[in-house]
Amino acid sequence: MRDDPTFVEQIQRDLRDVRWLDPEEIRSRARRRSQRRIVVATVVLALAGVSAAAVAAPGKPPPTALPAASPTPTRHEITTDALLQVTDLEQSANVVWLSQSGLGEPVQLDQLLGSCRTSQGYSDGWQMSILSRSQTLLREDRPGTYGAGEALVTQDLYRLVPEAATKLLATMDDLVAPCAEWNSVGEYNVGGATGTGSARQRWTVAQRDFAGDGAALLRHTASQPVDQRTGQPVAAVPRPTSTAVVRVGDLITVLKLGQTGTEPELRRLAGVAARRMCAAANPPC
Repeated sequence: MRDDPTFVEQIQRDLRDVRWLDPEEIRSRARRRSQRRIVVATVVLALAGVSAAAVAAPGKPPPTALPAASPTPTRHEITTDALLQVTDLEQSANVVWLSQSGLGEPVQLDQLLGSCRTSQGYSDGWQMSILSRSQTLLREDRPGTYGAGEALVTQDLYRLVPEAATKLLATMDDLVAPCAEWNSVGEYNVGGATGTGSARQRWTVAQRDFAGDGAALLRHTASQPVDQRTGQPVAAVPRPTSTAVVRVGDLITVLKLGQTGTEPELRRLAGVAARRMCAAANPPC
């Protein structure tokens, strides 16, 4: 998938609410990721010992030093049990699981939000992760029709430098501020009709601190796309979409639901995801 969608792709995405990748697209994306030049930052942890000279009274031995406390092990790998599980879903019939992992990936909250920022001369604003794991849970229409059914939830789980994880939630309002009102313009091709269209896109931080060590509910709405020359609609009014961003320690997860998902269900799953992230986070809960 290209990083900068055309206007018609935006319209098509809005008409379908969320465009979910099929298995082959996911495998293709994973192959592209593995071919990128990856710069992996290595964090070196140094343990410094402090010695003190003890002056003892004549005839008395120096005091015995107390053993140093064992440091909490630092976790690096993100295991699959840190992700949402099929049993966490309210709809669990015939669910299949697609997963991939990566190194040095950007924490991309919303692809179109990044396009909004860069079109105005800003950086996309994404923090960089150390490593990541992603999954899509699909409900099959029929047993054996692998990946052909409805996408129930997608989840990206990232490990960041702790300061970057904290900054991501703390600066969320600044991230979306340039896109509070964005007039997107581009070429469209809908039902054989072509032209230049426009639509008003909006992003807001709708709710805070409902899960984990910090959380934000990012809501995207858009006006009905119209032809710039005639002012006539070229597509239906798109359905609002929501994204949950949750931090636990040095971990960040990004959650999106399928077409039938609701914000209350998204918030519930965000809480479940936070609890599952606890054991893998630095520090653990």
